[in-house]
Amino acid sequence: MGAVRDPEVPGRLLAVERDALVPLLRGRADADFGILTEACPEWTVRDALAHCASVLSRVVESRYEKGVFSPSANQRDIEALSHLSPQGIVDELERGMSEAGPVIARAGGILDGIGLGEWVHAGDVREALGEPGAYGGAGLPDALTLLAQISREKGKVALHADLDDRDEPLLLGEPDGQRPPARFLGDAPTLVRLCSGRSVRGAEFELIGASAAELNIYG
Repeated sequence: MGAVRDPEVPGRLLAVERDALVPLLRGRADADFGILTEACPEWTVRDALAHCASVLSRVVESRYEKGVFSPSANQRDIEALSHLSPQGIVDELERGMSEAGPVIARAGGILDGIGLGEWVHAGDVREALGEPGAYGGAGLPDALTLLAQISREKGKVALHADLDDRDEPLLLGEPDGQRPPARFLGDAPTLVRLCSGRSVRGAEFELIGASAAELNIYG
């Protein structure tokens, strides 16, 4: 049986990331929002933030038409905010990060992945801007909780993660009774990168018994 869901985790993760990311963005020049992200090479920092703000607005306003989170719909959402200045995008993001948590909590788990996805995209933005703490920071414990939950729900390969920065092992995925759990040894931000399809270039870790593709919750 999986761990009991804590409905407050996604909203808490959003609030923690809001308090760290928004002040960082307020201090950046407009030109910085035009930097391309590595994780989503077709998106600039502005695009990634506009996507995040749009998703949270949809959650807050309960706008879920058919195909709402498809790549084409995501692009339309980004274009719909093209009239805003970079700081106007940050305003929308801050509002969404402040207001979406209770809505996600009441949804019974079906929206929990949005909390993790927003946090991962914040890591994409940090990395593009050359800021420290990408895929880490104060929100990391809640992000790992959601990663474990979502990897189980998606039936990803079972993984026993021995993390350098965590006393207890983290168990991801769903055992199938046919293969032993894979094993990861390394730090938590690297595990997040692996499980979200981000680059692990230069990271020191061991992954035994599974491929990176099998761990990717977005693959």
